[in-house]
Amino acid sequence: MHQYVLEIASLMAIFAFVIVSPGADLAMVIRQSIVHGRRAAIFTSFGIGVSLVFHMTYTILGLGLIISQSILLFNIVKWLGVAYLIYIGVSALRAGRTDIDAMAAVTADRKQQSSLKAFGLGFLANALNPKPVFFFLSVFSSVVSLHTPDGVKFVYGMVMASALIGWFVGVSFFMTTARMRAAFSRASKWIDRASGLVFIAFGLKLATEKAG
Repeated sequence: MHQYVLEIASLMAIFAFVIVSPGADLAMVIRQSIVHGRRAAIFTSFGIGVSLVFHMTYTILGLGLIISQSILLFNIVKWLGVAYLIYIGVSALRAGRTDIDAMAAVTADRKQQSSLKAFGLGFLANALNPKPVFFFLSVFSSVVSLHTPDGVKFVYGMVMASALIGWFVGVSFFMTTARMRAAFSRASKWIDRASGLVFIAFGLKLATEKAG
């Protein structure tokens, strides 16, 4: 049990940087709130979270299959994960200040949007994005023991998805005012720098992992 607590704590420490870093999902939720209202933004937030569970499910099952079938395949996945973590880490370190308003492409006209459409927008935006696959493969390979049961890994994924939904619901409520967006934009450069160092560190850690 102690091992599982350490694993979920490590996962959430990394994931915290992922969810607060400025990106397409954040811009989408802010724009949804401004253009279509808070309710639409909340449903979009749930769509993003559910799509994370979708990615997590086939990633965990696929990673388990790869490890059980071939050490060579495991090493290929591992080094792809190392490259991806270091790549996003370096990219984050090189990023400048993020203009949230520009990312959100804010418009003044508010239009009605159905709950299903708002949910689908968030779900499809993430479900069709291959980046979460690399993230889960690399981070789970780096942090989670090969001997951790798949059921426990799914619990980890549900906790991460819940945290993601909670963050974006909070964004729907609090990040749509000009003052909050300006404050977040000012902090974005330092958020990127901190997350960059974290990603590079875990990429280097993953490089030392072995399948057996």
